[in-house]
Amino acid sequence: MKNYFALFFTIIVVDSIAQSKSNQNKEAIIQSVGKHQTELISISDKIWTYAETALKESKSSKELADYAEAQGFTVKRGVAGMPTAFIAEYGSGKPIIGIMGEFDALPGISQKAQPAKEELNAGAAGHGCGHNLFGAGSMGAAVAIKELIARGKLKGTIRFYGTPAEESVGGKIYMVRDGLFNDLDVCLDWHPDSEISASTQSSQAMIDFIVEFKGKASHAAFDPWNGRSAVDGAEAFTHGVNLLREHVRPSVRMHYAIKAGGDVPNVVPEYAKVWMWVRDSKRNVVDEVFNRIKDIAKGAGLIAGVEPKVTVQTGDYEMLVNRKGAEALQKNIEYLGPIAYTPEEISFAKKIQEVQGVEQNGLNGNIHELKQTKEDPEGGSTDVGDVSWIVPEITLLVTTAPKNTAWHGWAVVACGGMSIGHKGMLFSAKALAMTIVDLFENEQLRKDIRTEFDQRKGKVVYKAYIPDGPPPVSISKE
Repeated sequence: MKNYFALFFTIIVVDSIAQSKSNQNKEAIIQSVGKHQTELISISDKIWTYAETALKESKSSKELADYAEAQGFTVKRGVAGMPTAFIAEYGSGKPIIGIMGEFDALPGISQKAQPAKEELNAGAAGHGCGHNLFGAGSMGAAVAIKELIARGKLKGTIRFYGTPAEESVGGKIYMVRDGLFNDLDVCLDWHPDSEISASTQSSQAMIDFIVEFKGKASHAAFDPWNGRSAVDGAEAFTHGVNLLREHVRPSVRMHYAIKAGGDVPNVVPEYAKVWMWVRDSKRNVVDEVFNRIKDIAKGAGLIAGVEPKVTVQTGDYEMLVNRKGAEALQKNIEYLGPIAYTPEEISFAKKIQEVQGVEQNGLNGNIHELKQTKEDPEGGSTDVGDVSWIVPEITLLVTTAPKNTAWHGWAVVACGGMSIGHKGMLFSAKALAMTIVDLFENEQLRKDIRTEFDQRKGKVVYKAYIPDGPPPVSISKE
């Protein structure tokens, strides 16, 4: 009995020492982010001003990569055939923990950091998804971990992935294809949002493709019988797609834009182009719908007597949720507690909500409980999903804009360029780095996360939705 109590007491003491060490490391994380916050805000604001779109983020990428290099990371630039993709690494050996940062903007939504709609630069891009905050916040987390490794408090490798072109090309998919995530134990990311939570939801799988029709031009009045209208083919195709809407699952989303449809009325058009996306919460359903749409394209070509061509551009897998990882993250966001906002920040948010005609309830900086994972997630796709089928992935959502504002719009741009966005970015840096501390220190946690990953993935063999060949770096993205 004495031996039992001695062993029990020893276990308690060892656990207490380990917990104390972990808490010290986490307090060091908070101090590190505080120490670097002026630099991180400056980087975020510069990227917000640059507002560069997919695969054109040369200044934004350089800003982050140069900073990582200055902090002692080894930086590899231009990875996976993309000049704006990079990897910054510090440390050696296992475990290897990755953290991702995005930095691309969306076209045509330039906005000043104010609560009334007004372009900063006419016709320019804007960070309507908050990626200026994303990249800088993740970098702040990586730097905090690097400092602990440098001081001998943690052992292993921290790796920051500078991932371009999330909004259109899917830069991570090319990085996945090149095996750049294969040796990771766990990977983390975060995303700007209107609430704070450890994400337990998947995303929509998506395929992005072009349907082209080639016909034969002729005079529309003099000899239209000698022409074959590519626009007729495109119209037959979109009509067929719209008929299909009745016969797909409620979770399916299909949307298209007509990119080319003739030049003048008096010429039978010989070329037409439709750009289309298909989404569903499950990749196999996307495949089923896409196969039907390819048949519709063939049928439209027969109807109009023109030649159809379907070209896949890219696509995303759905997110593979990891609840064990989310649970570890949840403890750290609860440790940090809610984000507090000033009266000026709340007023800024309410003014945006007033302009957008939604309830003026300000900002939600509270910590949400872990949610049950839905069978069908809300709308949206991301190339983080592809990474999640290669390595266990943990995602954090953090408030950077008020509730019910239109995402991918001017209001999110406005908040991302001022203190509301900055507070969310700094919170994310702390929460992610604290979770990475857990991952470095707790081998059992890493094993549990990997076991869940293996169970959820099952026998699925990952194959990217991208064509063979290099990324479309030379193509001006639409």
